[in-house]
Amino acid sequence: MRAPIMFQPASLVQALSALPHGRAFRFIDEMVSMEPGITATARWTLKGDEAFLEGHFPGQPLLPGVIMIEALAQLGGILAQSDRGDQPLKNVRLTAVRQFKILGSIPPGETLTITAKRDAVMPGLVQVSGEIITSDGTRLATGSIILSGEE
Repeated sequence: MRAPIMFQPASLVQALSALPHGRAFRFIDEMVSMEPGITATARWTLKGDEAFLEGHFPGQPLLPGVIMIEALAQLGGILAQSDRGDQPLKNVRLTAVRQFKILGSIPPGETLTITAKRDAVMPGLVQVSGEIITSDGTRLATGSIILSGEE
């Protein structure tokens, strides 16, 4: 089954294209909104053919909590770079997970909305908080992460 084509403003398409992850490890399908350097919202659909679902769990696949953390980190990375102009951080990585609560999981076919807010910036570090919500409004995860990169 082919994913539907989504039309977005050029600025959001460009922001998403800055994500360095390959398609197999990208947990953002669509940027919904972004206030550069402040907040961002994106969507991702768990399709069911992802390799990690083969073992989590056979016959009853569920989205692993660590993938929710990674989805927030990816959106946080886009947000962290969004107001840096031609001076992006290099080698941005997830450095710490703080106060993250995983409140549930979902089966394949569900679309998630991921929101991120930049909380703090120091040279080479960005703290981002956010949440992940299902299409029916159920909060699946909430927490804070720290990303690091080279100035």
